[in-house]
Amino acid sequence: MRFYKGCTDCLISRVEYESRLCIDDTARIQKIVGACRDLLRCIAADPVPAPVIASRVHRLAYRMIGDADPYRSLKEANNEDAAAVSLAVRGDLSTFRDLALAAVIGNTLDYGSKAHTVTDNFVEFFRREFAAGLTVDDTGAMEGLTDRVVYLADNCGEIVFDALLVDYLKEHGSHVTFAVRGAPILNDATIEDAVALGLDRRADVLAATTDGIAELGLNRELAPPPLTDALDRATLIIAKGMANYESLSDCRDLPPVAHLMSVKCGPIGADIGISVGSRVALLRE
Repeated sequence: MRFYKGCTDCLISRVEYESRLCIDDTARIQKIVGACRDLLRCIAADPVPAPVIASRVHRLAYRMIGDADPYRSLKEANNEDAAAVSLAVRGDLSTFRDLALAAVIGNTLDYGSKAHTVTDNFVEFFRREFAAGLTVDDTGAMEGLTDRVVYLADNCGEIVFDALLVDYLKEHGSHVTFAVRGAPILNDATIEDAVALGLDRRADVLAATTDGIAELGLNRELAPPPLTDALDRATLIIAKGMANYESLSDCRDLPPVAHLMSVKCGPIGADIGISVGSRVALLRE
């Protein structure tokens, strides 16, 4: 997916949000916002997926903020909250569909969208969303393709539920490469976050999507060899979240892709043909 003009306000609002996490100086924040808005005007029409545009803007913001990980404390809190919910609900999760739905619900722990608000009572929210089920449910077709899985993770918090799905896949004979961001960006999970949850032991391979570059989604031009090799051999790519959807939605030279996400913005909902708030387990072959 390309960058939509209507996405400008959402992206710039995230720049202001992450600036305020670190800086208590309105004039300095506005300088950062202005510089990022100027950059976006110059690159918004570039013929690349939207996450490539957004990543360049966030990297400029981080340099001007002077903090390589503005969301650090929020990420830690997300993982703690998700771990508490996981303990409360994991006894109810037994099938591939159950665990995929849990991973989709976990995707709501996200600070990357202006229109989306992170819930305050995640246990209650989880149980309500789990009872509602999936809006798009291709989990039956996905499960038959899980011989070799590349799992493209998204946010902290939700990787607690991703880890449960990885455990299920391993117990049922899958080879799993679990991929996280190569450097902090928004509240997305990094190698450090994944290791803290034992994913280096739970998956067969723990990989990064870049060699130390803060990049949303999957930019295949930046993917290190361990990940490109895994993609070449995969029978299924599980792609979590909206940035991974935007990165891969126009690709036609990949294995089947299982998009697991909560739809939090209009352009992605329109691209799929469903409403904002939908819980999606969509297989594209």
